[in-house]
Amino acid sequence: MASVHESLYFNPMMTNGVVHANVFGIKDWVTPYKIAVLVLLNEMGRTGEGAVSLMERRRLNQLLLPLLQGPDITLSKLYKLIEESCPQLANSVQIRIKLMAEGELKDMEQFFDDLSDSFSGTEPEVHKTSVVGLFLRHMILAYSKLSFSQVFKLYTALQQYFQNGEKKTVEDADMEQTNREEGERKMEKEELDVSIREEEVSCSGPLSQKQAEFFLSQQASLLKNDETKALTPASLQKELNNLLKFNPDFAEAHYLSYLNNLRVQDVFSSTHSLLHYFDRLILTGAESKSNGDEGYGRSLRYAALNLAALHCRFGHYQQAELALQEAIRIAQESNDHVCLQHCLSWLYVLGQKRSDSYVLLEHSVKKAVHFGLPYLASLGIQSLVQQRAFAGKTANKLMDALKDSDLLHWKHSLSELIDISIAQKTAIWRLYGRSTMALQQAQMLLSMNSLESVNAGVQQNNTESFAVALCHLAELHAEQGCFAAASEVLKHLKERFPPNSQHAQLWMLCDQKIQFDRAMNDGKYHLADSLVTGITALNSIEGVYRKAIVLQAQNQMSEAHKLLQKLLIHCQKIRNTEMVISVLLSVAELYWRSSSPTVALPVLLQALALSKEYRLQYLASQTVLNLAFAQLILGIPEQALSLLHMAIEPILADGAVLDKGRAMFLVAKCQVASAASYDPPKKAEGQTLPHTGEDPGEEPVCDALPAAASRTALSWGALDKSSLVRASLLIHYIDEKIWDLFTCPPSM
Repeated sequence: MASVHESLYFNPMMTNGVVHANVFGIKDWVTPYKIAVLVLLNEMGRTGEGAVSLMERRRLNQLLLPLLQGPDITLSKLYKLIEESCPQLANSVQIRIKLMAEGELKDMEQFFDDLSDSFSGTEPEVHKTSVVGLFLRHMILAYSKLSFSQVFKLYTALQQYFQNGEKKTVEDADMEQTNREEGERKMEKEELDVSIREEEVSCSGPLSQKQAEFFLSQQASLLKNDETKALTPASLQKELNNLLKFNPDFAEAHYLSYLNNLRVQDVFSSTHSLLHYFDRLILTGAESKSNGDEGYGRSLRYAALNLAALHCRFGHYQQAELALQEAIRIAQESNDHVCLQHCLSWLYVLGQKRSDSYVLLEHSVKKAVHFGLPYLASLGIQSLVQQRAFAGKTANKLMDALKDSDLLHWKHSLSELIDISIAQKTAIWRLYGRSTMALQQAQMLLSMNSLESVNAGVQQNNTESFAVALCHLAELHAEQGCFAAASEVLKHLKERFPPNSQHAQLWMLCDQKIQFDRAMNDGKYHLADSLVTGITALNSIEGVYRKAIVLQAQNQMSEAHKLLQKLLIHCQKIRNTEMVISVLLSVAELYWRSSSPTVALPVLLQALALSKEYRLQYLASQTVLNLAFAQLILGIPEQALSLLHMAIEPILADGAVLDKGRAMFLVAKCQVASAASYDPPKKAEGQTLPHTGEDPGEEPVCDALPAAASRTALSWGALDKSSLVRASLLIHYIDEKIWDLFTCPPSM
């Protein structure tokens, strides 16, 4: 912790009623608020155990720690906190402070003299080494160092502090009892709130070292785990600026300012605060004291490493690579293997699109295990699993690798990485088309309690892993047609991750995609087109793909074809296989909608080969459905039926409800077309076809379809997606025959 710069605060000084009693020798000083806390402690010691119930004393003990460590608050707020825990004690504290503030200076002197009696006796009220005992001793020592003029100024500040608190209490009581017009009451309340806030800022002064440490650690923990409970970016920056005004060499405050600027995507301020943080570390010599002569170089190489991470976050890859090269050079000169391992990990992040990036990653994992860096090793394994999933490795090998990383997590209690691992499994199962397994993993993550809770009432952290799991959950519900449930999940996401939080883009994109799919299914193409802009702002590739789908639905085939071809070339270049297959399916659909089913066949075969190679089962099933439909258009429904036997099971098991309907409708169309094209053998005179419900013997089930149903189905043979509602009537009519189809041999 950096101390206050000696050239600025060499002599004891006083600002706005706050006494700085030799800031360099004493880490704490006396303020009117701390006198009020001392009065509370004194009253708790004077009050007998019988006067305060066990539950009230327990609540008071829980209240003490934040009061001792937190920043100064107004007297009215302090009264309110004490009253919530023990109303009787709040009244005693209020009377005691009133007598001291309205009395004379000697009353405050006598109060501090009596504090020393708390440590006397065979059974003292307070132990010297306890938290309360250390606080009392610091206050007594700080008060004894004050001169007479400083004591007088402190007493004047106490009187002003009491008067402001009484004024606020009286005005609050008047506001509750009177019933004026609502508009005038709101105006008065807003003016009152502004004045109180200005008083708090003007009288707060600098925080002590312990208060500053508690404030910074609390806000940093909230920014990491639960950003909604942290101060807003503007309020936090205001507090940090006030803290740095009294202590400009406070390195930790600069780093928290860097994290706060990252929340609002401020590149300039983030870089400025990050460089100031490492400059202060070098100037104060904090690193040199803990790391010997290597402290100066250590700050430089980690400054370059963090600067590379900052540029990488904002997409400045060239600047990130230059900063990373500088960090590697300094780390090699100092023989810092830990820093080199971090640099190796960031090298993979910058070059993960290259073909040889997996070599860097494997080497990074091996070195991290060798040097005993479990966090870095686990992150490397997670990245390696993700890369292997995109490369088409089997699921069992990936799950075995994740099992090994889970052993590291539980062994070293890395709760954050446990959440990341489960979210990774959810994404992998969805990539492979196993929606049931993905749903199970997402629910497992949401039902887990964090190992390090943010506070006593929160056992789940609002981290990126929870946002990813909730987004998958919303999409899975929307795929099954449960849009109300998906809306509830998105509502919960918006509450846990407000729009200004760093993970809000995840649910924003998820919400836009769900609305787009619903608009397309309802035939509201103009509404879907308006959503494309929002999707493009969050994900450019996804936005271009959705734009092509809208153009295709609006029968703008040439424009859609040009857009899909450009997107296909780009996705092949960046090796986005999943999007490549989706684009190929859209191109094939465009061909057969343009009455060119023969041209669509090679495209579909290419998509099928890719989906089989990369083991994307659900996309493979969709490709087979498109192939079957193309064969149906070409007039070979028997081969289409044999293909449907291959694809129907994954679709019915893990497919979306719309895909299930399309598959069943296609089976019905192929079945009816096969029945219509079937040429029955000549029968003996008087022999008739079996009626519905009779045993057809060895003949296929297709022969049992009524002729009227066959003619009706053939008249609907060219229906598109918007005709599913009418087609469902036919599917319901021949439902039993369709299920009998699955027991027929493929050769029929």
